[in-house]
Amino acid sequence: MNNRYSNRGSGKQYSYSRIGSRPRQFNRGPQRGGRRPAGRQGERIDFARFINKVSVTEESVVFKPEHSFADFKITPELKTAVIKKGYITPTPIQDRSIPHILEGHDVVGVANTGTGKTAAFLIPLINKVLLDRREQVMIIVPTRELAIQIEDELRGFVAGMKLFGVCCVGGAPIGKQIAALRHQNSFVIGTPGRLKDLIERKLIRLHEFQNIVLDEADRMLDMGFVNDMRTIMNAMPKDRQTLFFSATVSADIENLIKEFLTEPIKISVKTRDTAKNVDQDVVRVGKGGDKFQALHELLLKNELTKVLVFGRTKHGVEKLSKSLAQKGLKAASIHGNKNQSQRQRALQAFKDSEIQVLVATDVAARGLDIVDVSHVINYDLPMTYDDYVHRIGRTGRGDKLGKALTFIE
Repeated sequence: MNNRYSNRGSGKQYSYSRIGSRPRQFNRGPQRGGRRPAGRQGERIDFARFINKVSVTEESVVFKPEHSFADFKITPELKTAVIKKGYITPTPIQDRSIPHILEGHDVVGVANTGTGKTAAFLIPLINKVLLDRREQVMIIVPTRELAIQIEDELRGFVAGMKLFGVCCVGGAPIGKQIAALRHQNSFVIGTPGRLKDLIERKLIRLHEFQNIVLDEADRMLDMGFVNDMRTIMNAMPKDRQTLFFSATVSADIENLIKEFLTEPIKISVKTRDTAKNVDQDVVRVGKGGDKFQALHELLLKNELTKVLVFGRTKHGVEKLSKSLAQKGLKAASIHGNKNQSQRQRALQAFKDSEIQVLVATDVAARGLDIVDVSHVINYDLPMTYDDYVHRIGRTGRGDKLGKALTFIE
């Protein structure tokens, strides 16, 4: 083996290498809070699935879109805004779904993470509102960070159009959200729990919404939000447009599609579980090895410029972040014990490259679009392979190369 991260022969008790022996597996323990479907308890993941070497000479099929953004039947002002944001050639999910959404169909979109799903539904829905200002759109997502990200993208598209949206998420002051809801908002973006709270307070009137987006639906199902989703959907007009986006399609997801959507157009552009341009490998920590020291030495390497490190628990993530900072690294953390403003500050510092390392629980694993993440490191093993897929999806986004490392003891 010739690997630059290898420490074999140096007396260190860890190495970064391909698996050369019989693949090991791990068995997941009980899930706290019972928020995952019972059928996934005890899931076994083959460690060999954490390895995928990217070949720089590998030839791939070049996607040739049927449309350009200039071709879509959207208003001139929206077309100008889209092009101004640098959108010229649609991604596969955008190319195939935008025309159907513009025609008013219900759509199920299945695509790998980082493929432009947000613009795929925002652009045609903004167009719909521009054509009829009475139209209102609700967008439901699993995490606060994803809701804020969608709100930011919406603002970028509608600047100067006198279209407004409000972001309703837990962990942020509800008073400000209540005040914002008193104004005319064409878009309401939020997480299921906070939306349900505001609906019960009669501050959101579901009968006024003719359009709904369920983004990262598989994650919402995993997190136990299915009843909240069902409550919201059942109170909406039957004559509505429903858009449903998911990275995976299980039997439970298929049942939700049948329950929530009417004669949907199904679009799948997902080609594999993990992006082909994410180089995946493992870091072996031998018996008696110092796992933290192994991480610290990795982070000192020049190529690890912007690193997302995943831990399993809130306490462990906070401790790891502080330990790295004490070693002189620029590090911060996001987890459920931090309030929304603290999490947003840490995320913004990471996006702006003011810090090198962001240590996170799985709250950050889905939906976040952070530019130029060079590495994702699974310091603690993910609970399921789906969690692994979504963690490493934070790197290698679009056509960029990324690297994912998973610690194995």
